[in-house]
Amino acid sequence: KRNHGLSIPERYDASRPPVPDVTTGLLALFEDKQLSAYVDKALEHNPDLKGSAARLEESGFEMRKASSSLVPAVDLNGGVSRSQNSIRNSRSRENLYSAGLDAQWEIDVWGRIRAGIRATASNRDALLADYESARQSIAAQTMQSYFNLVAEDRLLHLAQRRLKSFEKTYQLVNRRFENGTEDLGDLDLARTDMENSRAQLFRSENLRDQAARQLAILCGAYPDAKFSARAWPAMKHGVQVGIPSALLMKRPDIDAAYQRIRAADSRVQVAHRDIYPRFSLTASGGGQSSVLKDITDSNFSVWSIAGNLAAPLIDGGSRRAELGAANARAKEAWANYQATVLNAFREVEDGLGSELYLHRQEGALGNALAAARSAESRIQRNYETGLVEILTLLDTQRRAFNTEEAFINTRTLRYKNRVALALALGKGL
Repeated sequence: KRNHGLSIPERYDASRPPVPDVTTGLLALFEDKQLSAYVDKALEHNPDLKGSAARLEESGFEMRKASSSLVPAVDLNGGVSRSQNSIRNSRSRENLYSAGLDAQWEIDVWGRIRAGIRATASNRDALLADYESARQSIAAQTMQSYFNLVAEDRLLHLAQRRLKSFEKTYQLVNRRFENGTEDLGDLDLARTDMENSRAQLFRSENLRDQAARQLAILCGAYPDAKFSARAWPAMKHGVQVGIPSALLMKRPDIDAAYQRIRAADSRVQVAHRDIYPRFSLTASGGGQSSVLKDITDSNFSVWSIAGNLAAPLIDGGSRRAELGAANARAKEAWANYQATVLNAFREVEDGLGSELYLHRQEGALGNALAAARSAESRIQRNYETGLVEILTLLDTQRRAFNTEEAFINTRTLRYKNRVALALALGKGL
């Protein structure tokens, strides 16, 4: 059981009704084939995720490298030389061939090497958790980017309808102006709203293309605006909240921070035992011959074996300083772990609170939108019959379109929050 050093309540503070229902993971939140296809593409081609996978692969080789210190290191060496002797006008030349084996092995008396291996293993476990966290994060970002694209498509369609509506109003006011029943000021007001709507359309087109490019980047594709999103998927599934203490065992980023505590603790042991003497065995064997085949066919003619002791006497306090630094890094890892846990709880509380308020906000905006559309239809008829002024009609139209825009934005936030909540609770893929 992990000693997290934090006071954890029995329930989440924001877990008030409506609490979402049960789901098993991010991909089970929404039944949408296009959305699932984008997520699969991101998990396969996203460059950031590939970088995380490469770091995990590197850690495997680092583990093998650290473990190799427990076995003897054996080196093969060989050489050839040519010499000449000159004595009384006579010269003799001789080739000399040599071959040998050198072996060295440090005896891990104090467990320094094994502590280093444990540190490397814990670091690899942390990177494994980082990779899983990266996979979940990329999937969540892709889903949220998809919802952004759906929303921008809806807002673009809304901007097109807004422009057509104000163009129609402008034409109506213009006809009445030509007939002498409206003044120039009313015509200018109608034209102002029409041109503002045109500017809003251009802005919506730009934002829609940016959302498509962001989705393309997450999928590891060239950032063009060709990516599309069909419609809002049905929000049929929810998220099982559970109890706060269970979060510590589910979130990969918490597990990564915990593994880094273990790695830092093992490195403290390495630094502490580096103060003690080191014991090692060395052995060598080989032979020399002026004939090459004698080197390969004969036994080694020279060999040696020795034991060595190396103990630090004066190093200017270097090893003691490294021990102090290792202890400080262990404290830092512990503080980072606590910060990670607290941030995880904050993300869950924020997600639960937003789930409640966004649900209520979307419902209220839905009611407001229905009322605004009904009012717009009545005011339009009343204006055509001369019962209301142009300002009333223009204000009613603006209110209806602004309410619909707010409704789309709120729905987007609710969909994105549902994904963020599942991610915060460590539901996985």
